[in-house]
Amino acid sequence: MDGPGSAAERYRGATAMVFGASGFIGRWVASTLASRDVRLSLVVRDRAAIPGSIARTSQTSIAVADLSREEDVRQAIEATRPSIVFNLAGYGVDRGERDEELARTINAGLPRWIVEALAEHADREWAGQRLVHVGSALEYGEIGGDLSEDSSPNPTTVYGQTKLAGTMAVRHACERHGVRAVTARLFTVYGAGEHAGRLLPTLIDATTHNARVPLSAGRQKRDFTYVGDVVEGLLRLGLCTSETPGAVINLATGRLTEVREFVVQAARVLGVAPDRLDFGALPTRSEEMQHDPVSIAKLRQLLNWSPRTSVAEGVRLTVGQLGL
Repeated sequence: MDGPGSAAERYRGATAMVFGASGFIGRWVASTLASRDVRLSLVVRDRAAIPGSIARTSQTSIAVADLSREEDVRQAIEATRPSIVFNLAGYGVDRGERDEELARTINAGLPRWIVEALAEHADREWAGQRLVHVGSALEYGEIGGDLSEDSSPNPTTVYGQTKLAGTMAVRHACERHGVRAVTARLFTVYGAGEHAGRLLPTLIDATTHNARVPLSAGRQKRDFTYVGDVVEGLLRLGLCTSETPGAVINLATGRLTEVREFVVQAARVLGVAPDRLDFGALPTRSEEMQHDPVSIAKLRQLLNWSPRTSVAEGVRLTVGQLGL
């Protein structure tokens, strides 16, 4: 494949279904596909959460479904017979989402239902993956090393545990039914559309006032990946024809950046004065992971591509998209 944005062009004429299209990354996937000649089906819990720019696209349909009900999920897939499904639905990212039973249903049950439904109702002419399921770095949990995909995970949070259960459910269901699917494990994704309260939105909000910005010490390291690169990676994975059903792929930059350095670079782009950055005012979260740079050897080998957007450039792109 060639340059950035090229993957979406190869979906022209396909029928793509997106679960979780009202969320941060889901909106990006839906918007990118809607801008091409793609028949787009969005499965959401709230129709009003879909931006008008996507909903008004002539080839876009919206299905309202309860994603905790297997029957609703199966009916949506049966009615559409999609070429490919992107599953970005998840429960537990927002701090207000604390129902453990619902986390198990959405994060582990839903992916299995999707695979099982696709085994019966799908576009048989599509040569790529039937499902691109989005996983989480928190599936690895408290382990060290480079977090390669063959590591033995040890998730310590309900979210990480239930997301890992979903990844395993996809693999087992794919093996049982012969469905082509991959799980893309994401790390720290940033960009326009993030939930309020996250790191970059907090810094953007600081451009509207002159108060100090409370932050952790910022010595923890993360793999910050620009959302545009993540979407490109997901679309490229969906076009693959050679990967083992249910395979897990790390979708990240392979570079670690201290949170403190991310803040300094973002503040410079945003014009937030350094003396307003109150490092150490907040405690470091207990679930912060400590590890070596994330292994993306499998991603590079499979796609001959990896995310390239630097932190400064990603923040600049975000500023432009938000019209700041």
